[in-house]
Amino acid sequence: MHLLCVSLAVFILFLYFLKGVIFLGYLMLVLCTIMWSFVGVLVKLASHWVDSSIISFCRFFFGIIFLGGYLIIRDKKLGLNWSVKLIWIGAIAKSVNYIFENLGVSMGYAYSQVLVYPASITFLVLITCFYFKEKITPSTWVAIGMCLVGMCFVTWNGKPLSLLYKTSGLVSLLFVISALGSSIHTLTQKLLIDKMESGKMNFSVFVLASMITAVPVPFSSGFKGDFNMYSLIALIALGAITGISFFIYANALKTVPFLAAVIVSNSGVLFSLIWAKMLFNDPITMVAVFGTVIFLIGIILLNLPKGISLKKILQLKR
Repeated sequence: MHLLCVSLAVFILFLYFLKGVIFLGYLMLVLCTIMWSFVGVLVKLASHWVDSSIISFCRFFFGIIFLGGYLIIRDKKLGLNWSVKLIWIGAIAKSVNYIFENLGVSMGYAYSQVLVYPASITFLVLITCFYFKEKITPSTWVAIGMCLVGMCFVTWNGKPLSLLYKTSGLVSLLFVISALGSSIHTLTQKLLIDKMESGKMNFSVFVLASMITAVPVPFSSGFKGDFNMYSLIALIALGAITGISFFIYANALKTVPFLAAVIVSNSGVLFSLIWAKMLFNDPITMVAVFGTVIFLIGIILLNLPKGISLKKILQLKR
């Protein structure tokens, strides 16, 4: 804990000596990283009151409120566009992303959603190769291998293999499916970004996704107990992260070097481990920490100049 405080203090001092927009860019980047690192613990906290289907719906519902409020302030109106096929595909994919991620966190540990990061990166590389016909270099294959190995270590977390097969294996599969949805959603954004403004595009996707995720709510177990204020705050916070984080991240990328953005934003998984341990006392062994470091190195390797170019895709991954 002391080491975390010292590290944050040093980083803040580093930001202090940067000037103007550079300081603001790094500040926004750190803000996004912290926001994303809390997703797992917020979902786990919300799951104490409601089931995963309601969590999925609320992430989009409150996201619409925050994003819609921003668009009204900026444009004085809301723009919905459901005539484009890719909007529907993106909404379905994003719904799959949240549904399976929330279900996985509800069944597993608060930090277990970090598996979505390396899995989605791996899917994005494969999409870049087969859809955009970009050549995969040997270093890229090494990076993908590191992502997959890191995922295996995080899934294992030092447990007996018999227990791993019965519990962690299923939870990890849920996060892999979630990552596939996230990657397809990213692909639709990539294909639409030159045709639609990102705010209106995401608002259209979120509205559709809220309708999709609302379908299973009447058939779910619903509320698990008495009203819980902390769980309600968690649901609202998840919506805020859904609605506004991508705007902050996009603005940060305008002034922060991309490789630095990749390193800082993906280092949020380490904070996810810390929050899970501090708030829920989740069992985190050195095996899980080692796996996290391994796939972080793989993600960084993917973004080195000689590696595959994922910059335009990764800018839109959230």
